[in-house]
Amino acid sequence: MTKSIVFLLFICCVFKTIDAQVKYETFESSKLGETREIKIQLPRGYNANEDRGYPLFIVLDGDYLFEVVAGNVDYYSYWEDMPESIVVGINQLDKRFDDCMYSEQNSLPIEKGAAFYEFIGMELIPYIETTYRTENFKVAVGHGETANFINYYLLKQQPLFQGYIVISPELAPNMLDYIPEQLGKLESKLFYYLANTKNDSKSIKKMTEALNKDISALETKNVFYNFDSFESGSHYSVPAHALPKAMESIFYVFQPISKKEYKDVILELEGSPVEYLKEKYQMINELFNIEKQILINDFKAISAAIEKTEKFEYYESLGKMARKEYPKTLIGNYYLARFYEETGEPKKAMRTYQSAYTLDEIAGLTKDLMLEKADLIKEDFGY
Repeated sequence: MTKSIVFLLFICCVFKTIDAQVKYETFESSKLGETREIKIQLPRGYNANEDRGYPLFIVLDGDYLFEVVAGNVDYYSYWEDMPESIVVGINQLDKRFDDCMYSEQNSLPIEKGAAFYEFIGMELIPYIETTYRTENFKVAVGHGETANFINYYLLKQQPLFQGYIVISPELAPNMLDYIPEQLGKLESKLFYYLANTKNDSKSIKKMTEALNKDISALETKNVFYNFDSFESGSHYSVPAHALPKAMESIFYVFQPISKKEYKDVILELEGSPVEYLKEKYQMINELFNIEKQILINDFKAISAAIEKTEKFEYYESLGKMARKEYPKTLIGNYYLARFYEETGEPKKAMRTYQSAYTLDEIAGLTKDLMLEKADLIKEDFGY
């Protein structure tokens, strides 16, 4: 992605936050012994959907990182490539060093760093969860020193966050051991995104490359991991490069089936592509508590795979699934008719095509096409 494209995306994202609801609050913290400014962006449809909960983003370095995170969240959720989410930024202007303080002996938070750790986990997040409608899925975002800090929540027996966006981290020494060890023994699903730029300091590049090597070597099905090392951009501009990639990485399962997913995953399946589709949407529900309707795009991708691999027996379960998702349309009948047509039951296929005439057209499937299909079978078999 060129610098100009990244810049335009950044500007677009920032201005799109105008459509969302941004609030500024002062939080009185007993853990910190002081007040802290926070910024909160609520989704566009927050007030209109009173029964709906939303994933939560906690953004450290909120004084400069909040807007670019909030803009990306609003942009990607607008195009339904991720669920609408609540974004909370914590201002750390002139507080960052104290907030991120850790022990030189064990690399864990001490003094004001320990207080900041407790402030987020024991005060801020409970306040957000009781004040606003959140779901269990939470993502932490950090840059530099704060990118190191968010990993402390990963070290809990039950990690506080299910997603971590770790951008050019200034890692504490022992974290190179702690992070892979913890990721390797997780029993629940977790998303971890790591990034740096070739223009980072030597220490950041060395540590992130070492961390990437160790995480990449893990044999676990519970960690969804991605790493990017950007050729261009400085340490301070890398969030604008990394955040779009992070959103795409973490919310990959939420997005429509891509050409890459179709080619590299679905066409290579040994089992049922319909079962793959079913599991994809089950995971969306489990992670985000969203009953997302199966996209027509995804039905078409599975249908194309069935045709490509000539595994026509899977059309039966795909047709039943399509009837359930889109009962007033002819898409389910079309898939069932293809099943009958390819498995030696032409009369059933003809009748199923004909019965679709009363249903609504969808996804390029027309009533005329159904009748043409039925007439061809009738002509071939003399019914």
